[in-house]
Amino acid sequence: MGRGARGPSMHDVASLAGVSHQTVSRVLNGFEGIRPETRQRVLDAIEELGYRRNLAARSLATGRTGVVGVLAPDNPTFGATSSLYAVESALRGAGLQPLITTTSGKAESVESALEFLYGRAVEALVVMAPSRSVLEVHDRMGAEVPTAYLLTGDERGVWSVSTDQTAGAELLVETLIEAGHRWIQHVRGPVDSTEAELRAAAYIATMGRRALPTLPVLVGDWSPQSGYEAFARLDPRTTAVFCGNDQMAIGLIHAAVEAGIRVPDDLSVVGFDDIPEAAHTLPPLTTVRQDFRSVGRLAVQLLQATLEGTEQPSTAPLSPQLVARGSVAPPGERG
Repeated sequence: MGRGARGPSMHDVASLAGVSHQTVSRVLNGFEGIRPETRQRVLDAIEELGYRRNLAARSLATGRTGVVGVLAPDNPTFGATSSLYAVESALRGAGLQPLITTTSGKAESVESALEFLYGRAVEALVVMAPSRSVLEVHDRMGAEVPTAYLLTGDERGVWSVSTDQTAGAELLVETLIEAGHRWIQHVRGPVDSTEAELRAAAYIATMGRRALPTLPVLVGDWSPQSGYEAFARLDPRTTAVFCGNDQMAIGLIHAAVEAGIRVPDDLSVVGFDDIPEAAHTLPPLTTVRQDFRSVGRLAVQLLQATLEGTEQPSTAPLSPQLVARGSVAPPGERG
């Protein structure tokens, strides 16, 4: 196309599809109530013409940028990555433009990332805040636009979207107790992580409720390597380990096998998240499943309802699901 030639417009799409430009707009913005055959004609016309929505023009016409900022961790785990994918997909499906930036979680990094997003006139924000420091900086700077919080494990009323971390940890600890274990040790995630804190607190509370001894909680960083290293620090009496995520559980099992410890005959191990690899460890890992994609989609639905002034969806914590595999057995003898 030569200089100055215009690209196809929404009216061109409407003309080719045989519909009004309002119908094209409704299809682009994901509205329901459009007949499937009409929607398909519009999509076919968009593809044939190579139509691309002009966000700048829409902003001038509506007074809205259509841009939603997403603040994500710069070293995402499986859960954060899955939720980020769902957020981006849901935003695009809703006719919104995601603007993603990452942060290390350190105060200056969070401040810089938020200033970047606010400076680009985002009209809403998704904060994926698996660490307490991100929440503290965001609270200090103030929420300039409607904000949904993901994966925080933090009580933020209708604005927080997450899986029930306490319920998930209780499921795992109770599974080990029901298998006959008394000496259960926990390898938690980073000290700054709100989710790790909730899982560790649930471990301690469940053991106390069952009048069972609580062993020292070991600290990892979510990585398989930290689980591998935690094995050497286990209490000699430990017959079962609740790892704060599947990656650490995989690393711990690796170290146990190298030390001649059989899992689950000598040592039972459970994880958290149900990453794809959990089904293929030896033995397959017992864990709890978080529906990360639903968390991401729900956050976008929450923001969309806020921006459009419609009824907000429920943001009650999603229930985790126990996935029982082959890494738990009655207590054996270690060593």
